[in-house]
Amino acid sequence: MIDSDRRSDLRPARLRPFDVARVGAEGLRTRPVRAVLSALGIAIGIAAMVAVVGITTSSRLDLAQRLARYGTNVLTVTPGVDFIGKDATLPDEAVSMVARIADVQHVSATGTVKHTAVYRTDHVPATNTNGIAVLAARTDLPSSVGATLTDGAWLNTATDRTTAVVLGATAAQYLGIDAAGPDVKVWLGGQWFTVIGILSPVPLEAGLDSAVFVGLPAARDRLAFDGHMSTMYVRITPTAVDDVRAELGRTVNPEYPNEVRVERPSDALQVKQATNQTFTALLLGLGAVALLVGGVGVANTMIISVLERRGEIGWRRALGATKGQIRIQFLTEALLLSALGGVGGIVLGVAVTTSYALTQGWPIAVPGWAQATAVAATLVIGGIAGLYPAVRAARLAPTEALALP
Repeated sequence: MIDSDRRSDLRPARLRPFDVARVGAEGLRTRPVRAVLSALGIAIGIAAMVAVVGITTSSRLDLAQRLARYGTNVLTVTPGVDFIGKDATLPDEAVSMVARIADVQHVSATGTVKHTAVYRTDHVPATNTNGIAVLAARTDLPSSVGATLTDGAWLNTATDRTTAVVLGATAAQYLGIDAAGPDVKVWLGGQWFTVIGILSPVPLEAGLDSAVFVGLPAARDRLAFDGHMSTMYVRITPTAVDDVRAELGRTVNPEYPNEVRVERPSDALQVKQATNQTFTALLLGLGAVALLVGGVGVANTMIISVLERRGEIGWRRALGATKGQIRIQFLTEALLLSALGGVGGIVLGVAVTTSYALTQGWPIAVPGWAQATAVAATLVIGGIAGLYPAVRAARLAPTEALALP
C-alpha cells in the first residue's frame, strides 16, 4: 500500500506538444470521413474570403499597372450644351490654342463623321452598322492617347488624304479583320477604303476601340465631314494636370467656357474600382457567414465525438489523466479539425484567384496578410467551437464515463 507521503509526491505525467498533437489527431484519424465533411465548412468560408481578397488585390494591381503604363495625365475635352440647351461645338482653332499651353505635351482630336457606316462588303444592309463609329482623326492621335498598333501603321501626311483607314481593336473584330494589308478593304461611305493598320485596345478611352479612323482631309473631301472636332485628347505634364484642367475651358472657348466639358478618363477606371469594393465587402460577408457555419459544424462534430468516446475518456481518467489533459486533448482535436479546413480553404482560395486572374490577364496577387488572417480566423473558430465540448469531456467523472448506457 502506498502511504500518504508517497501519494503526495505523485504527479500526473505532463503531455509534451508532440503527444498532445498525436492524441488530438487520434479522433480525426479514426473518423476521416466525418473530419473531412466537418472541415469542409471551414474550407469553403476561408476559400471564399481568400479568393475575394486575392481577386480584388489582383484587380487593383492590374489597374495600377495600367494607370502607370498609360498615365493619369490625359484629359478629354468635349462640347457641352449652350445656354438654350442645344449641343455646342468646339471652335476650329481649339487644338492650336491648347497646344500653346506650356504644360501640354501632346494634343490631338477626332471628329464624328455623321451618317456614315463601315462594312466588310458592299452587300450588307445600310441599317446594320454594328455600332462602329467613323471618326476623322489627326495624325498625332496615338501620341496623345497612348495608343499602339497590333498590325500595320497609323495615318500619316501621305495617307490621311487617301482612302486609307485604321481600325480600332473591337471594330476589327466586328468586321472579321485580323491583319492590315493592301488587299484588305472595307466599304465606307459608298467607296472602298484600304485597311492600313489595326489599333491595340486603348484602356483610357474604350470608345476608340469600336471606331474606324480616316484622315481629316479624306473625311472632308470624300465623306462630307463638317470639320467640327467632337473630342480633344490632351496629354499634360503629370505635375500640372489640375492646373491645366482648371484653365482648359477658358482656353478652348474663351467666350463660353461653360460650354466645354473636361474629364479625365483615368477617373472612370478608379470609380469603377471603387464600385467593385462594395461587391467585395458583400462577398467577404458571405465568406464570414460560411466560416461561421463551418465553426458550428466543428462544434457539433466535437460534441458528438465526446458522447461517442465516453468510454475512452473514462479509461484515460481512470489511468491518471487529469481534467486539464482531457480538455486539451479535445481542444487540440477541434483546432486540428479547423486547421485542416483552413489549409484546404487557403489552397482552394489561391487556386480560384490564380485561375480567375489568368483568364482576365491580370497579375496574380494573394496578400500574405490575407493568408495569415485566414489562419488566425481558423484557429479562433476552432478554439471557440472546441471549447465547450472540451470542457464537457473534462467534467465527466471516470465512473460516469465508464458506465454502460
